[in-house]
Amino acid sequence: MEREKKFLILASVGLLPIALSYGAAPAVSLSFLYNIDASSVNVAHIFRAVMGLYLALIIFWLIGAKNKNLELPALLSLVVFMLGLAAGRALSLVVDGMSHPLLVVFLLLEIGFGTVGLMLIKQRKQQ
Repeated sequence: MEREKKFLILASVGLLPIALSYGAAPAVSLSFLYNIDASSVNVAHIFRAVMGLYLALIIFWLIGAKNKNLELPALLSLVVFMLGLAAGRALSLVVDGMSHPLLVVFLLLEIGFGTVGLMLIKQRKQQ
């Protein structure tokens, strides 16, 4: 399925800068983007761990795009990841109130990518 391969690559390329913005230099990027003070070791540690999770999944999705046997598991993990992030962000909007506009854009993108992933999985099963 060429569509699934392209989708996994698109999601990987799209998430790479987000992953790096969270963990490559959190004290700089998080302050610049969201006015978050990430100068403490504990905050930097948490954001670098988040970056590691993003990067691990990106690598898995790229492997899934190249390896037909891992394409479906990669799509499933992408859906779980995207909709899990979206659920957490939606909960935060309800509990905490409005967040930075860029984070709302991320929420919309996560819902979109999760939905497209579900559609691709459904189409696969119908073939």
